[in-house]
Amino acid sequence: MTTTADQSLWLSALPASPRPPLTGTHTYDVAVVGGGITGLTTALLLKRRGLRVVVLEADRVASGVSGNNTAKVTALQSTVYSQITRAHGPAAALDYAAASSQAVAQVADLVQLEEIDCDLRRAPGVTYAYTESEVQSVEDELQAAARAGLPVYASVDIDLPFEVHAAARLDDQLALHPVKYLLGLAAAIDGEGSTVCEHSRVIDVTGNRVSTSDAHVTAAQIVIATHYPVLDRGLYFPRLEITRAYCIAARLTGPPPTALAISTGSPSWSISAHRDQLIVAGQSHPAGKNAVEPFRRLEDFARKHWQVAEITHRWSAQDPTAYDHLPMIGPYTPGSSTIFTATGYMKWGLTSGTFAGSLLADLITGKPNDLADRFSPHRFSLTSLPTLLKKNAEVAVEFIGDRVLPADATSSEKLPRGQAHVIRDGLGKTGVYRDEEGDLHAVSMRCTHLGCLVRFNAAERSWDCPCHGSRFDVDGEVLEGPATRPLPKRDPR
Repeated sequence: MTTTADQSLWLSALPASPRPPLTGTHTYDVAVVGGGITGLTTALLLKRRGLRVVVLEADRVASGVSGNNTAKVTALQSTVYSQITRAHGPAAALDYAAASSQAVAQVADLVQLEEIDCDLRRAPGVTYAYTESEVQSVEDELQAAARAGLPVYASVDIDLPFEVHAAARLDDQLALHPVKYLLGLAAAIDGEGSTVCEHSRVIDVTGNRVSTSDAHVTAAQIVIATHYPVLDRGLYFPRLEITRAYCIAARLTGPPPTALAISTGSPSWSISAHRDQLIVAGQSHPAGKNAVEPFRRLEDFARKHWQVAEITHRWSAQDPTAYDHLPMIGPYTPGSSTIFTATGYMKWGLTSGTFAGSLLADLITGKPNDLADRFSPHRFSLTSLPTLLKKNAEVAVEFIGDRVLPADATSSEKLPRGQAHVIRDGLGKTGVYRDEEGDLHAVSMRCTHLGCLVRFNAAERSWDCPCHGSRFDVDGEVLEGPATRPLPKRDPR
């Protein structure tokens, strides 16, 4: 089992009985693909404007990245404002700060208006220096965030049990239970001609028609809110870099910290809490690269600084970042008035997914929005062009390089339990995993998205693509896109 699928602190809040899948042929004003923060926020705002909306979720509401995060809704986000200022200038940082602040306020408003019980609390957002070498980056972020209009201030008076060398602080941000929040949004969408359907994986979008295995929907507009755009158009994959990060939850012998804090160094240490539990996140790495015992390292960090009674949960998620460090929100292809999308949240999806929902609702209903051009998926950044070229050169190396590397073995007879290896399969390669019961699971290593060779992620027992971030379980089933088709099964030999 993969930790992303079933060990998040939040996913235990999912009801035992799923919503029924959509069946038959239907017509709606808007079809939303994806039941996470972006899809549900967009759908609710559109319903409030009088449109009939259907949300089609491949698995369960909030079962993706929206249910596998640190539950922070904050406009202060590590060193985001420094990065945006360098890539686009102060005006872009000002726009991003305004959108993020609006999102924090909107989440609080929706919780109140829809009476959502999601453990909402106010807390300071903090960017801090864990080591002296991080002080300058914190000071740079403090200045960039202040120029962007955020009421940030310097303060090391934070309830963390270790020395903080510098910190930027933004008060009145939010922590919540993300799954309970999204379940509340879904409940508010239901009725008056709108609905949310689970286990309704979209397999085709053609024109104004959306198809699952059991249903066909005709809609005037379609929103692809799948975190990573899943359609084979728009050329998103060359412009997005996918990183993976890990989380643990720990029950302490004393109270956990209240701040929503993240350090600026590498590795970074992200800290938050839910009720009596500490949450520590970090150990980021590019998708498809091997992490070295990420959960153990997070646990070691927690035990070093707190009295840990028990590690209760381990989970992870991955996030796309646009090559120019701004979310992509708008028409799926240039000039389209039919299909829209949002992606590239830079690990801050609860905030960015909320303002993406607001922007998408405006675009679909023809309401002017000053941020539409800023976040357009089809903008071009000359300053960030070298980053784009470098990223795609790295993908080319991955695509070619893995094909010429030798296989690990010629058979799986001596493969230990809990481990995986690669064997040659004619002109291709087969990935083989032996589970703890001794059974072998073998799949083609050729990613069904664009053909890169997947790699085994030992921390989560999954096959991950280093090119564009697709993930598959040990039997080849899709865990995360952009791939939509499973890896073919092979003879384990």
